[in-house]
Amino acid sequence: MRVKICGITSYHDAMDAIEAGADALGFVFYPKSPRYITPKDAKEIISKLPPFVEKVALFVNEDAQTINTLCSDVGATLAQIHFDAEPYLYEALTVPYLKVIRAQKAEDILNFSDEYRLIDAYCEAYGGAGKRLNIDWFEGVNCSKIILAGGLSPENVASVKKYGFYGVDVSSGVEQSHGKKESQKVREFIKNATT
Repeated sequence: MRVKICGITSYHDAMDAIEAGADALGFVFYPKSPRYITPKDAKEIISKLPPFVEKVALFVNEDAQTINTLCSDVGATLAQIHFDAEPYLYEALTVPYLKVIRAQKAEDILNFSDEYRLIDAYCEAYGGAGKRLNIDWFEGVNCSKIILAGGLSPENVASVKKYGFYGVDVSSGVEQSHGKKESQKVREFIKNATT
């Protein structure tokens, strides 16, 4: 199972996560988020990172041109679209992207079932609220293209392995404060998710 550590705001936290075995890092370009990072700071971090690590740029309510330009400028390798976008937005993207489903009911997790997608618990805020999805919704569902987010922690991530998710995404579950990761929690989370 692949692991993304989201809400990275410092080079130290980025390297900690990579050294612990993270496959992807998330950078939040949503100014209202407590984990927001400026494009300038993100570019500085990303420019120093080793190869073979996915650099994911998270967007809320942005247009395709902004997403394309920002990803190119900072060196992001994937755009995470954390809002209900119209098909024309995806058609206009020149960068690889990942749709996010903010699930309110069991049927929601079946949306875009032929695509890789991230499924998070619905809440008024966008991402990082630590709200847990009803894991029973995934019983009998093909989860091989699903990245699970929402309310995951070092203590509970091992319990979702049996569903066969493509990956897991964590932010608040490995933090000591908004945007500041706790090394020990990051290491424990990745170990419990992958071994």
